[in-house]
Amino acid sequence: MEGPDSTAATKSHQVGDTSAKLNNLTHRIWPPTQRTRDAVINRLIETLSSSKSLLSKRYGTIPKEEASAAAVSIEQEAFSLAGASFSGEDDNGMEILQVYSKEMSKRMLDTVKARAASTTSTAAPSDSTQVDSNNAVSAGGEEFISSSTKAEA
Repeated sequence: MEGPDSTAATKSHQVGDTSAKLNNLTHRIWPPTQRTRDAVINRLIETLSSSKSLLSKRYGTIPKEEASAAAVSIEQEAFSLAGASFSGEDDNGMEILQVYSKEMSKRMLDTVKARAASTTSTAAPSDSTQVDSNNAVSAGGEEFISSSTKAEA
């Protein structure tokens, strides 16, 4: 039968071993897994196409198919740029993750601004354009739905 000193020594040894293993364990957050990248793309699609997002409230929504293509492009470009800027000095990937996040935010904003500008300039009524009671703009046989951001302008 072991005495109290023997049990305490065993527990102390186990704690020391666990502590040493944890010190050697490093958690890297870069590069993200494909599952994480897919989740980011799905969130981008939701943000771009949902009328509930702040960007959509300000710049209008993007149809889901177009938002999907834009989200994939935004994520891939941000991932490539962040990966290219990676230096071996960032041990856990925090700095590169910040670059990735900032690039996605910048590109998402650029996308919605460019789309809002092209929609507004394309849908702007002119002398040859007629506006019906549903805020649909007909011009040369094409029909454009005016966005809520047009009313702000």
